[in-house]
Parts: sequence; structure tokens; C-alpha cells
Amino acid sequence: MQKKLKLWDAIMLVMGSMIGSGIFIVSADMMRNLGSGFWLIVVWVITGIMTVAAAISYGELSALYPKAGGQYTYLKEIFGKKMGFLYGWGLFTVIQTGTIAAVAMAFGKFTAYLVPALNDAAPIFQSGEFKITWIQILAIAIIILLTYINTRGVESGKLLQNIFTGSKIIALVGLIAAGFILVDVSHMAENFSLGTDSFNNLKKDLLGNFLKEGWQPIDGMTLMGGIAAAMVGSVFSSVAWESVTFVSGEIENPKKNVVKSMIYGTTAVMILYIAVNYVYLNALDRDSIAFAENDRVAVAASHFIFGSAGTVIIAVLVMISTFGCNNGLILAGARVFQTMAKDGMFFKQAEKNNKNEVPANALWMQGIWASLLCLSGQYGNLLDMISFVIVLFYMITVFGVIYLRYKQPDLERQYKTWLYPVTPVIYLLIGTGFCILLLIYKQQYTWPGFLMVILGLPVYYFINRNKKIEE
Repeated sequence: MQKKLKLWDAIMLVMGSMIGSGIFIVSADMMRNLGSGFWLIVVWVITGIMTVAAAISYGELSALYPKAGGQYTYLKEIFGKKMGFLYGWGLFTVIQTGTIAAVAMAFGKFTAYLVPALNDAAPIFQSGEFKITWIQILAIAIIILLTYINTRGVESGKLLQNIFTGSKIIALVGLIAAGFILVDVSHMAENFSLGTDSFNNLKKDLLGNFLKEGWQPIDGMTLMGGIAAAMVGSVFSSVAWESVTFVSGEIENPKKNVVKSMIYGTTAVMILYIAVNYVYLNALDRDSIAFAENDRVAVAASHFIFGSAGTVIIAVLVMISTFGCNNGLILAGARVFQTMAKDGMFFKQAEKNNKNEVPANALWMQGIWASLLCLSGQYGNLLDMISFVIVLFYMITVFGVIYLRYKQPDLERQYKTWLYPVTPVIYLLIGTGFCILLLIYKQQYTWPGFLMVILGLPVYYFINRNKKIEE
């Protein structure tokens, strides 16, 4: 593969893949689970520590295996083909493609702010609860457009990624500045006045709407469950940074630049995320965050900061953000499926590069499946359930760093995990606590995604039915 991506390009890919629609929406549900500005920030800080600790740990593996496929390659090399396939299976069926679909739909929904006719138009097709709307068609069009651009070569995808990631970083910094400069009445003191107290147990009316007067104090294990449920949103908003490892084969000096891009990129994004949440807490009171219409807390904050123009401003920002995010996801994901095809673990056609030296077939397979998920109407439900699975795979990969240190201590490591073994252990402890609490208190976030991955086992054995399986 040609080395066309420099360190700056890799950092833009990390940041662009992370910043999608989540940061503009998830804080509403997080506040409903926590009822406290203090705990809202605590959860974002915990997520930030987790994310950066994982990125630092992945750096050691990226230096050991500086080739395309990234996390799939790490898991396959350390734990065997079966583990690598299960990750790749989950990535194709829902993790990468489901995220692409959801981000494209977010683009469509915020476009509808600027073009109300998209919301008002009758469905193109409807049968019972299943329907196809113009917003879904727009989402599919965006996926097809970005897939096509990326088939034109790495340079095309790189240029688009850098432009849109740079634009949304500037816009986010502007929103953060305006959130403190232009707010006449600050709610910060009010939101932190409860100290370490937290509230939850919200009740719903007959229509399923939350009742604002339903706040009840929570503590102990109930608070722990609330923190875990809140982290589903913050974790989902903070994933996909590992996408840069998928394109390691196309990055200059990957043994150094991949780890640098992950650490610099994740740190910068988590600082931005925490700052944006301070803006929410400054501009809005607790109820305005928790009960923002359609969970669009950024819209509510932007309206408060900029007045009636706020809705347009935030709609444009989310459109820029989601467009750039999807470009990064589409660019990176196909490289994993190409690597799997070379290993005999995916459709053989995905192995080939086109005349522009990019895996066009893998790109189109990914794009077509993501488009079908847009039509299914179920992608949102699937995404609610994959944070658990994503963290599980992160934990297995981070554990791989410790496992390799024990099994192959003499391997030449050009980069060693900073503060080893403290850094990987921190991630494993926080991740284990997150998963256990979800299994106890929020099982709807765990088993469906886990079962989706397990369904890959019979597929794996079918693919290998005529082969001697190497573990």
C-alpha cells in the first residue's frame, strides 16, 4: 500500500471519526440518568480517562503490527483467527456499518431543520410501522457519495477528511467560547449547587414522556447503575478513534505516527467534549438539558446563546460534523474487510484494490450494508446495544498488551505503553466496572449486542469447514 497519510492526516482521521452527532445529543439522556451537573462532568471525565488510556495501550500494538486491519489484526495475531473474525464480523454487521447509518441519519435529521419539507413530506413507502422517508433516502445518498469519493483514491478521502474535521473543530471551539461569552444568565452555579447529590427514578406519563417533577435522590449502587447507563452515551460518543489503526498500511512511519495520532487525537477530543458539556451546564438548567426536545441539547443551548439563529447554526455544525465523521468511518472501515478477505475471512472480492489503489469492492460492500441498515429502521436500537460490545473488544485488546508482555517479553517494542502496567489496568478496571453494572442494571444494553457477535461463530465455522483451523 502507498504511504499517503501523514501524522496530521492521521490525527484528523482520529478526531473526525470520533466527533459525530453524539456530543450534540447524548448529554440529555445522561442527565436523566444522573440528575446532577457534577456527576455529568464526572462521567465525561471517566470516559476521557478510559479513552486516552486505551489509546496509549493500543500504541504498543500499533508499533508491533504496523499494517492494515488494526484492531482486527491485533486480536488475530494475539488470540487467534477466531477472535479476530468475531471482531471483524461485529464490525461489519453493526459496529462500523451501524455507526455509518446512524451518523448519516443524523445528517438527514438536522438537514430537515434547514429544509422543513423533508420532515413534512409523506413517506415514500409505508407498510405498518415500516416506512421509507426522504430523510432515509438523503442518508443513503450521503453514504453512496462518500463511498464513491473514497473509491477515487486515498488523496480524495484525506482532503475531505481534513477540511471537514478542521471545520468542525473550529466550530466547536467557537461554540465553547460563545457559550461563556454570550450567556447573560449563567446556570453553572445552580447546576453544581447540589454538590455530589444525584437524582433519577424519573416517571413517565401515558404517552411515554418523562415527568419533570419525578426526580428522586439516588445513591449507592443505584447511583452506580445510573453512571453506567449514562456512560453508554459518553462511550458511544467517544469510540471510533481506533479507525486510524485500520489504515496503518497507508500511514507514513506507522510505528510512530499511529500511536501519536491516537494519543493526540483522543486527548484533544475529550477536552473538547468536557468543555462542550460545561457550555450546556452554563447555558441551560437541569430540566432544559434532561428534557431537551428530541434530546437535542445542543440545539437548546445554541438557541439560548444565539437566539432564533441558534437552530440554524447548530444544524449546520451537526451537518458538517456528521459528514466529516462518516467520511472517516467509511475510509477506514473498508480496510479491515479487505484485510479479512486476504485472510480468507470475508468475501474474496473485497481483497482487490482498484486502479486508484483503494479497496473499492470492500468500500461498496460496506456502503450497501450501511444503506440497508438506514432502511431497516432498526439501526438506532442496535447502536444502543453496541457500546457494551465495543468496550468488551477494547478490553480484550488492551489485555492483549499485558498478555504479550508475559508471553513474548523479548519482542522488540519500538513504543512501550506509558506507565505500564498502570495505564492498561486503569482501562480494564473501569471497563469491567462499566460492563458489570450494565449486566446488573441495564441488561437491554448488553445481551442483544453480545448475541449479535456470538452469531458470528457459526459463520466462522462455516467459512473454515474445509480448512484446518489455526488457533
